[in-house]
Amino acid sequence: MTDVATALSKLDAVRDVMTVRQVYGDPYDKDGVTVIPVAEVRGGGGGGGGGDGGNGADSNGAGQGSGTGVGFGVKARPTGVFAVKDGNVTWVPAVDVTRIVVGGQVVALAALFLLRSALRRRR
Repeated sequence: MTDVATALSKLDAVRDVMTVRQVYGDPYDKDGVTVIPVAEVRGGGGGGGGGDGGNGADSNGAGQGSGTGVGFGVKARPTGVFAVKDGNVTWVPAVDVTRIVVGGQVVALAALFLLRSALRRRR
């Protein structure tokens, strides 16, 4: 198998990972409610091929050169659940406490900079 074919076969793994099963989890029943977990999934991959040249031998006397590469990443975070009870479907969002805390810190930091700027102008 060539280097390019190997890289392409690895990128096929991207397709296998990025499926609807990654977004909608397996439903389960809890106290008469069917719960369907939902997540936001992002991913990407890329590959390269190529080079061949080299410039002499390395410290072990072996030739240098050649190249192929493949990269892939996936980010998934829960966004909430669909709850189904007695034929009624409701959306229950997930609360990301870390995002809330970081957002509050950014707002507080911006407020401090604005306050400092306002106090300097008064002098």
